Amino acid sequence: MQKIAFVFPGQGSQQKGMLAELYADKPIVADTFAEASEVLGTDLWQIVSENPDGLLDQTAYTQPALLTASYAIWRAWMQEKGPLPDMLAGHSLGEYSALVCAGVLTFADAVKLVNLRGSFMQEAVPAGVGGMAAIIGMDDSRIDGICRDVADGQSVSAANYNSPGQTVIAGDKAAVERAMEACKEAGAKRALPLNVSVPSHCALMKPAADRLAEAMQDVSFKAPSLPVVQNINGRACREPSEIRENLLKQLYMPVQWVDTIYCMQDFGIGTIVECGPGKVLAGLIKRINKDIQSYSTDSSDVLSTTLQTVSQ
Repeated sequence: MQKIAFVFPGQGSQQKGMLAELYADKPIVADTFAEASEVLGTDLWQIVSENPDGLLDQTAYTQPALLTASYAIWRAWMQEKGPLPDMLAGHSLGEYSALVCAGVLTFADAVKLVNLRGSFMQEAVPAGVGGMAAIIGMDDSRIDGICRDVADGQSVSAANYNSPGQTVIAGDKAAVERAMEACKEAGAKRALPLNVSVPSHCALMKPAADRLAEAMQDVSFKAPSLPVVQNINGRACREPSEIRENLLKQLYMPVQWVDTIYCMQDFGIGTIVECGPGKVLAGLIKRINKDIQSYSTDSSDVLSTTLQTVSQ
């Protein structure tokens, strides 16, 4: 039987009404949202199902909503006696989901942390000051060089190495715009601005990481029960203090998603289950290694089909 990995999505995978079918069909999903709501002191399921005042897209709520959705699906999978994966990883915020499922963090602690993480990120950079863009069809090293060349005292750098030919850059809005133009002039197929409120995974997030480090001082990190491949280096670490440090660095360093999937490939992973809403990661994985089979989990029928297929 092929080795199985679970991956957990980050921001951008949220949408109003996500998991509605699973919420209605599986009490464990409703229970998980109720637990998160109690920690936050607000009705998280109402935010997910109704998106009042656009709250679901405000990062302090987006992050706990996605963490809770992923963990709810994980619990449903375990309740259905689905096979235990051999390895875990999460994209950006999704790394917190992976660490909860590996027993490194308690769910309650993770909900608190990602709520704070979202608030600290938003407060680190005033609205309109930062920006992100996807650069399509250009070599990573060329993008890195262009970012250095156009920075001109501002911040702009690679934020997500998502797949070969798809890299996201982040930093000061003006510097990101200069890098987009320079990349297009140098032969990139496309340079697309991303509609985000916060420039994640770049130097502008260092103040947020410093504040998050203080919040983490009282949080217990345990050794993982399953290997978790971390974003900043594409490697699995077992030492709780190192996992904590890597999680903090992740805020202002790029997500090495290509290296993460290469690590899984080297470990013998042939099947990957995207544990959370949407299929964003499945699309990236296909571009990294088309031989890896990817499956989704975000509705009752899809979860049931994936369970049957992966269990064979």
